[in-house]
Amino acid sequence: MRRLDRRPTLLRKPRALVADDVDRPWRERALVKESAEVRRMQRSSPAGQRLLGRSAPMEQMRSLVERVARSESPVLVSGETGTGKELVALAIHAGSPRSEQSFVAVNCAALPEHLLESELFGHTRGAFTGASQSRRGLFVEADGGTLLLDEIGDLPLALQGKLLRVLQSGELRPVGSEARRMVDVRCVAATHKDLARLVEAGQFREDLFFRLDVLRVHVPALRERADDIPMLFDHFLRPSRAGAARTALEGLTPEALEFLVGYDWPGNVRQLQNLVERLVVTATSPVASLDDVKHAVGPVRELDPMAPLLRRPMSLDELEKRYIAGVLERVGGSKTRAAEILGVDPSTLYRREKLRG
Repeated sequence: MRRLDRRPTLLRKPRALVADDVDRPWRERALVKESAEVRRMQRSSPAGQRLLGRSAPMEQMRSLVERVARSESPVLVSGETGTGKELVALAIHAGSPRSEQSFVAVNCAALPEHLLESELFGHTRGAFTGASQSRRGLFVEADGGTLLLDEIGDLPLALQGKLLRVLQSGELRPVGSEARRMVDVRCVAATHKDLARLVEAGQFREDLFFRLDVLRVHVPALRERADDIPMLFDHFLRPSRAGAARTALEGLTPEALEFLVGYDWPGNVRQLQNLVERLVVTATSPVASLDDVKHAVGPVRELDPMAPLLRRPMSLDELEKRYIAGVLERVGGSKTRAAEILGVDPSTLYRREKLRG
């Protein structure tokens, strides 16, 4: 079978289209750009090397990604919005035997149903109003490589059966055509939704779910890997500073960093990246204060003060030790003042210090 489009790996993300767009050439109507991230991953080993973070959840996920990458089976990447599911898909592709071939991504929620079918499977000239020329479709674009079906939970039911047939047989039929063709594509699906619940609700085909859910990689939320926040902040700060005309920002005060580590991050890593870019523009001093960071974050919902502790459990002895140390730091080391806040006699603090010291 003749292979098509064997140039360096491309990341293709179609934008939302309207009917008049169908007449435009593929490269004019799709957001097509060469992905420097893919090229860097292709040169790096192991597969998960570009997945930043030293926390236990990230180490575990990186190890899993490296094993998954070597397989040819479909992969389901799950995780909250903004956690970096596409980056995980890129790492899987870069560590796979298909790394020299195309990586193609499509957001299943970004296109209306009548255009999404054409984008996935292609169409012939005259297949529908406005189809003045044939299109290959994304499965053909990804032939020999990897196709990321982002937001797979939003794929219309009518297309789920057609997708299942392609995944099972490797055979597709463009819209308006009687001819069929074979493709060799590894499918990686990503979603922030619970597909099992969608199956129960009749909104997602059970057979397609099981076809996609062969290998699963869950991307941890940022609040579950809070230890990585200082590293990620520095990682985002460097390019943000380079891209800013003038900026004073060089870092954070300890109080500001403590706030970021304890924050809930509903928007995950994407929200942190946006915060850094905002601070680079708004900062008036080299070190952003707690007030600077809170202003940049915006309104913060009230959180259970125990939530950060429960995310990183520790023994009662260690918890007590850290809390006393924190109170002492806040009051400048005054054991008398710290004892007042803690509701204990100052001699208790002196005795504990002696026992530990």
